Amino acid sequence: MNRNILHLDLDTFFVSCERRLNSKLIGKPVIVGGTGDRGVVSAASYECRAYGVHSGMAMRMARQLCPHATYIRGNASVYTKFSKMVTDILQEQVPVLEKSSVDEFYADLTGMDRFFGCYKFAKELRTKIIRETGLPISFGLSVNKTVSKVATNEAKPDSQLKVDAGFEKIFLEPLSIRKIPMVGEKTFRTFCNLGVKKVGLVQQMPVEMMVSVFGKNGRVIWERANGIDRTPIVQYHERKSISSERTYGRDTTDLIKLKTTIRAMAENLAFQLRAGNKLTSCITVKVRYSDFQTYSKQLKVPYTAADHNLIPQVLELFEKLYNRRLLIRLVGVRYSGLTEGHYQIDLFENTSRTVNLYKAMDAIRLRYGDRSIMRAATLGEGSRTIGGQGNPFNGQPPIVLAHRHQ
Repeated sequence: MNRNILHLDLDTFFVSCERRLNSKLIGKPVIVGGTGDRGVVSAASYECRAYGVHSGMAMRMARQLCPHATYIRGNASVYTKFSKMVTDILQEQVPVLEKSSVDEFYADLTGMDRFFGCYKFAKELRTKIIRETGLPISFGLSVNKTVSKVATNEAKPDSQLKVDAGFEKIFLEPLSIRKIPMVGEKTFRTFCNLGVKKVGLVQQMPVEMMVSVFGKNGRVIWERANGIDRTPIVQYHERKSISSERTYGRDTTDLIKLKTTIRAMAENLAFQLRAGNKLTSCITVKVRYSDFQTYSKQLKVPYTAADHNLIPQVLELFEKLYNRRLLIRLVGVRYSGLTEGHYQIDLFENTSRTVNLYKAMDAIRLRYGDRSIMRAATLGEGSRTIGGQGNPFNGQPPIVLAHRHQ
């Protein structure tokens, strides 16, 4: 039995959400992202793409290319709400669902041809989503995830495409190798240096040559170029780490501001650990200087989720990193090596009062928001955008916005 893998992608999702809230934006060029000088484009409407604007582009460049567009600072909570609406519809309708990002989904419809017809079902599902949410969505249907995703991108905007079993290589052959998942800018440049720009030429290359040039990823790229992908649908994404980063609107050497940001991130991430019944064993701190040189240090620690254990270690790593005395552009904190478990009282250091304090603080945060109660040392300009990202351990991929700046 051939697999039937459906890939759905909400078109220009952030822009579509803003248009759903404000119908005056329909048909007009709209850009969502960081509105400051260092902002990055999170989403651009198709009207803006005609001017060369695309997601990931610096906002300053976007303003030069499309100065007449409407620029909107994104709202993560609004986009999460709309994403949940689509997710709920899909979970009710499809047997196996994978949510790979806030606006992208895979569904395994294998076996449904016997009862209904996968393509007909997918068309009616797309119509239902558009009718109930008002958001445009495209889909691709094929025998595996790679071909379905490429088909969706070819179908956009607001359309659908089916690739019948056995026609995967024929469908992919005339396309640019850049359209194959895993082929980023660096890999594409390597292909161009080899004189390879089309998928069809990769299909003719020996797999041994691909491995010699790209290593183990060469075989994966060759298989995907030939329409081969055995990747299963993953219904639950287990987080292996949690992190927080902030880019300052203006480079700074203000140690009070820097340490306030670091403390606030360490405290908020520790709360997320406790809320998810997790412990961390590895702390990483990252610093990016004004010359874009990026450095990081990590430290192994006994399993913990307590502020008073994590914050001092985070600050100590920052002190070791900040040794160039240059302006700082970005700081970040990451907890990894996660495992299930409750915070344990240290027999020689902690008391039950400390544990009760954490329980009381976490209860307030869970009810009124994770910024409803904070340590005095984390209050200030450096902490105004920390938190508010929801539960990172709910099995859903994190929402990524490009405007998280100070």
